[in-house]
Amino acid sequence: MRKMKAAVIGLGSWGECHLEAFRSLPQVEIAAICDNRADRLDEIGEKYGVERRYTNYEQLIEQTDIELVNVATFEKGHLRPTLLALQSGKHVLVEKPITTDVAEAQEMYRVAQQCGKQVIPGHLLRFDPRYAELKSAIYNGRLGQIASLFFKRSRQQSLFSTYSRTHTVYELTVHDLDLAVWYAGSRVKSVRAYAQHLSDSAAPESLWANLTFENGMFAVLHSNWLTPDKAGVEIFDSVEVSGSDGKAHFETSNAGLHLWNQEGSVSKEFFIHHQRNGHTYGALRDQLDYISNCILNGTGFEYVSFADAVHVIEIADAIIKSTECGQDIFL
Repeated sequence: MRKMKAAVIGLGSWGECHLEAFRSLPQVEIAAICDNRADRLDEIGEKYGVERRYTNYEQLIEQTDIELVNVATFEKGHLRPTLLALQSGKHVLVEKPITTDVAEAQEMYRVAQQCGKQVIPGHLLRFDPRYAELKSAIYNGRLGQIASLFFKRSRQQSLFSTYSRTHTVYELTVHDLDLAVWYAGSRVKSVRAYAQHLSDSAAPESLWANLTFENGMFAVLHSNWLTPDKAGVEIFDSVEVSGSDGKAHFETSNAGLHLWNQEGSVSKEFFIHHQRNGHTYGALRDQLDYISNCILNGTGFEYVSFADAVHVIEIADAIIKSTECGQDIFL
């Protein structure tokens, strides 16, 4: 069986999760890794048995046997390695947010089309069976005519000090923006958003956004960094879809394992990325499995859409502008 050779640029905690997921796929070989921290590069290289290691991503991209480059660097460092990889004849998976700049998103898409290669957004919740089942219910008409969508995404307060480096709309809300566009099957025509700053950070701790779609559908999105750490809830998200013939709803904190002891409680989440007994499973693995099989089989990427990802960044930009001017923004 021919294997697809993949490389990962950026070896933070999420980049390492990509390596774990790639290693679980029999049709994938991890050909090379890259990080600008030599000690981290050697640590991960030894741990996962990857011989080709680079502190300069340009040298990695020059390797002609690599078919897929996974860009998992910091949010604002995605553009250049993505463009270089596409121009060198490689497919690229760009972690979310694909960028924090509309012009950069459009440039990635333009270059991918020009080079005849795929640029794939890391919107892995399309591969979470719960979100995917909701999409199927909408598409198959099981809920009737969809009137409204509601998404809530909350993370622990302690994480804000790290992720406030990027606006909340790009760190948290971006997931739900992709889901909203996917569920609606339409483009957003107007945005009204509200932000609450509880500190001197440029990123808001709490963000609300109202979206009106061209097809008449409406969505409300709420993201915050306000889950108390002592609650022990790793992921506290929910979604509700309301239609003329029914509703669909789930909440992540009720869908996992709850552990209680003398130190407190922990609510585990297993749907995104998890390892047990030497096996890796979750939405991340399913996403990488889908991408690698599409590349190996030469098939299209109908389930994911970089055009949608570009529109998501356009919406995110409009959300920020709306919070700043206090008015509706029309796309």
